[in-house]
Amino acid sequence: MKYSILPLLAVLLFSACKTTYTTASFEATPLPGSPNYADERYWAVLPNQYPDALTAITGAFEEKDTDVFFVYPTLFTDKKDPAWNADIHREDLRENVINQSVKYQASAFAAAGNLYVPFYRQSHYKIYVSPHNKEEEKSRTLAYSDVKAAFQYYLEHYNNGRPIIIASHSQGSIMCGMLLQEFFDGTPLQKQLVAAYVPGIKYTDQDFKSLKKMETPLATGGYVSWNTYKRNHYPSNYDKWYKGGTTSNPITWDASDKTDASLHLGVLNADGKIYPKALSIERIDGMIWSTVPKIPKRFFLSFVKSYHFADINLFWKDIEKNAQDRVVAYRSKLREDAR
Repeated sequence: MKYSILPLLAVLLFSACKTTYTTASFEATPLPGSPNYADERYWAVLPNQYPDALTAITGAFEEKDTDVFFVYPTLFTDKKDPAWNADIHREDLRENVINQSVKYQASAFAAAGNLYVPFYRQSHYKIYVSPHNKEEEKSRTLAYSDVKAAFQYYLEHYNNGRPIIIASHSQGSIMCGMLLQEFFDGTPLQKQLVAAYVPGIKYTDQDFKSLKKMETPLATGGYVSWNTYKRNHYPSNYDKWYKGGTTSNPITWDASDKTDASLHLGVLNADGKIYPKALSIERIDGMIWSTVPKIPKRFFLSFVKSYHFADINLFWKDIEKNAQDRVVAYRSKLREDAR
């Protein structure tokens, strides 16, 4: 079966808008079993553990001199499931991670570094929906405890001092923002940070002490972030969730406010093909406005206003190239500093 994060997550977003969930209080709901990251089964991707869905996009693994730690977005959305956090022992949830986010999102970073993608007990989508959002902090704390444990294990057993790219989307970007604050921001580890790609959530420089948004395509040691919406449309929660947020240009990676389709390197589509020059964008306060991408079955996307589900897919090839370029720039800077 072919999976496409574009139409599939669009369906999930539409269904998640309804607020009828089977649920109980956080305290009254059994917690799923915790992961043990010394066991490779708790990793969706390791350098020696590339799933077929990933190699179908990237080819076989080739060792790099840089690592990528990737955290996937919200895929736990079943309204009939009373759990607040995902059970990562469930095969259906594990397959969703691999066949959706790993294949169509994490794959954009595979050419730049060795991929590490932990399974984690992510929060259910309902924590973002009133009145269930009253349990958000408890659920998020549990999710982050897994991501933190995975990252600590990665540092101690896998990293070996290599440069690091942090990458994520949506809920994963919330998790990675917390990682950046705890492990990188103003710490010695910040020197190993090539770049953090944390789209799908609102971040500003006020969220960090020393990490800054990167505003040139070869800048290193900071972060980029963006949220994508259909051109000339605003979300109802624009002022709270978007306005004032860091809005990187995911095509030119500079301060350009408008970028023509001629510069767009490509969308990764459900058929596994790259479609270049498929869209043009405009940066507004806190958001990217995109034209409807010129891909097969684009008719269905013309009815969708929020392109949040495709923040990475729409710019897949642009991200792939930029991540590699930043690794080269980082290595060059290391050599210059060593002189």
